[in-house]
Amino acid sequence: MKIIPVLLCGGSGTRLWPLSRKSYPKQFVPLIGEETLFQAAAQRLSGQGHGVEFDQPMVLTNSDFRFIVTEQLQTIGIDPGAILIEPEGRNTAPAVLAAALRAHIADPNAVLLVAPSDHVVPDTAAFHAAVEQGLKAVVQGQLVTFGITPSHAETAYGYLELAGEPDACGRPMALKRFVEKPSEARAAEMFADGNFKWNAGIFLFKAADMIAAFTAHAPTLMAPVQAALDEAEVDLGFLRLAPAPWVKAEDISIDYAVMEKADNLSVVPFDAAWSDLGGWDAVWRESGPDADGVVTSDGATAIDCHNTLLRSESDRLEIVGIGLENIMAVAMNDAVLVADMNRAQSVKLAVSALKAKGAAQATEFPKDHRPWGWFESLVVGGRFQVKRIMVHPGAALSLQSHVHRSEHWIVVEGTARVTVDDDVKLVTENESVYIPVGSKHRLENPGKLPMVLIEVQTGAYVGEDDIVRYEDVYARD
Repeated sequence: MKIIPVLLCGGSGTRLWPLSRKSYPKQFVPLIGEETLFQAAAQRLSGQGHGVEFDQPMVLTNSDFRFIVTEQLQTIGIDPGAILIEPEGRNTAPAVLAAALRAHIADPNAVLLVAPSDHVVPDTAAFHAAVEQGLKAVVQGQLVTFGITPSHAETAYGYLELAGEPDACGRPMALKRFVEKPSEARAAEMFADGNFKWNAGIFLFKAADMIAAFTAHAPTLMAPVQAALDEAEVDLGFLRLAPAPWVKAEDISIDYAVMEKADNLSVVPFDAAWSDLGGWDAVWRESGPDADGVVTSDGATAIDCHNTLLRSESDRLEIVGIGLENIMAVAMNDAVLVADMNRAQSVKLAVSALKAKGAAQATEFPKDHRPWGWFESLVVGGRFQVKRIMVHPGAALSLQSHVHRSEHWIVVEGTARVTVDDDVKLVTENESVYIPVGSKHRLENPGKLPMVLIEVQTGAYVGEDDIVRYEDVYARD
């Protein structure tokens, strides 16, 4: 019985600002180790292990992230079975239903494992063993969720109250009720009780059983989600759900829509380590603090500090803490966060405050990731801008022109193939080329290694919207 993994890959990740932002949320960032959370999730739900076998993954994401998803999967050698593009976020219920309907078309007996793509589960073997236990309930027509054994009293998670005491084998159990995020006092009581588990938002089920559950408990979602699938269009290998019916689907979580109403729900207790990295305090815990409770990254130095996280995300920026207690400090080229560790859940308030004052740092990541690579602004002036641009091997930017600016390109790594009107030539390291205003031009990387160049823009206007595209392999407007 192959399981189809369904990775939910949206969100804005405001509680891990400034490293996680709306344009590049936490699942795409290497927060713990060298892999991103999305890559780790895809690898955890692939291949075979401990009595389970996974099929190609299905990914649900949005248009802005579609090429990031593809690139990160390619990097780890995983070929997705399908990437569904949501026209806009409608929470988890419509996404889960779309995945179930899509899988059911190909195989009426399909089994799906739906999981967020931004969780940390260090013990893959233990997780596979829990999935194997869950399959025992799935074959009996149960919808299965996974309850994490709490490691501490936590107010940021919802809970699952079990109908009885779990055994040592991790067998599926009946669920008594869902519990909303508690107060500190109530969280302490539930932690001491032992029959309460964290709600991980991971679900295992037959597609047919989930469709039946939606039909019974959330029937108003059926028509718009089915129509969005029926009218979906293929775009460069992605499946774009139709916008008009999709926006008619209620914005609601799978818990509220179905799970809290279903009478065929089982819980598999999971005793191994787990975290949704819902704040910098969670990153601090998962990073393994030293004897003084200190976690530092490269480019960070702690002097006489305790219970502190110091993290620099720039190779040009050193962060130093002296005599700090219970502090988290995260520094990037364009923004710095300094906060009390106990206020980790308040970081999202900083994002709201920055949005209110119109600061780009609230949502925009310093590196602008594109399907061909990325760029970052190094210096911006009144009539000029300097960028660093990286182009993936074999990738190409669109054939384009600009109305208000000219550009100078200086190759610093690799070799570029440059088109300027009717002239095509190779530009190697330490060579440059000039792009006049209005010239049709294209930048390509014909090599097998990344190509990096410095771009100097000059003109009356250097905004990203000063672009006219003539040809684009990525089908962008």
